[in-house]
Amino acid sequence: MKVLISDKLEKQAVDILQAEGLQVDINTELTPEQLKEKIKGYDALIVRSKTKATKEIIDASDNLKVIGRAGVGVDNIDIPAATAKGIVVMNAPSGNTISAAEHAFALMMSLSRNIPYANSLLKNKKWEKKLLGVELNGKTIGVIGLGRVGSHMAKMAKGIGMKVIGYDPLITEDKASSVGVALVSLDEIFKTADFISLHVPRTPETKNLIGEDALNKMKKNVRIINCARGGVVDEDALYKALKEGKIAGAALDVFAQEPLLDSPLLELDNVIVTPHLGASTQEAQIKVAVDIANSIALALKEGKFNNALNLSQIKR
Repeated sequence: MKVLISDKLEKQAVDILQAEGLQVDINTELTPEQLKEKIKGYDALIVRSKTKATKEIIDASDNLKVIGRAGVGVDNIDIPAATAKGIVVMNAPSGNTISAAEHAFALMMSLSRNIPYANSLLKNKKWEKKLLGVELNGKTIGVIGLGRVGSHMAKMAKGIGMKVIGYDPLITEDKASSVGVALVSLDEIFKTADFISLHVPRTPETKNLIGEDALNKMKKNVRIINCARGGVVDEDALYKALKEGKIAGAALDVFAQEPLLDSPLLELDNVIVTPHLGASTQEAQIKVAVDIANSIALALKEGKFNNALNLSQIKR
């Protein structure tokens, strides 16, 4: 059986697949048109976020059984198209949990003490002692989305003395309380939180979740962190609120359009931006690669599917 890897993947993953007797081909520079031709004959495709597994590419496959995403987000895979062809889509949701949560936490701390701005000033020969930050201890953080990453973020915030409130319609109060979170409504978070950290997928329900209406409800000193998915925050509305001083700051790792190279948000001193680095640690890269390799091998060799996202919709 043949596996095509179209994005950079750690060597440990390749070793796992080859040890299972699978033929592994690696080509990380394919254009969409080239991938449409290349995909023919392969049993599995492994991608990260760069490759877009579109309907056209999926429809061009003639033997594909499974698509594996080394990571959690599957915005780049046309799941309905895969389902229609009986192709199982799997991800690796737990491998980057700690890295993503730590990145969100680092952005929150940087935002609270103006660290990137202060660093930039000093490197430009400006000794600016007037920059005034805020302590995190005793502040209220609203965590929206209490899955793996959101829950870990909540635990860390609790550990430095923050009051943690959260919103997630999919978990129980008992589950929330087990990680030190008091469940409240979205409106309660918008109206009372000093920091808001987003940890939700991008869906029709969460698109522009943080928009003009939500921003107008927030405290003037609120700071927003988004390490979840681009499009969850309405970037135009956010820029307007920041520019007009309606909120204190924002730290963003994800954007509606990536790469983000031209945005008015980049002009603001109270905005921190990073280029989608939430999972960019040595440890996370290895974990997600190993997880998806093991899942692909199990699927092809034994017909068992871990973390399958569309298996229940496929007629088998």
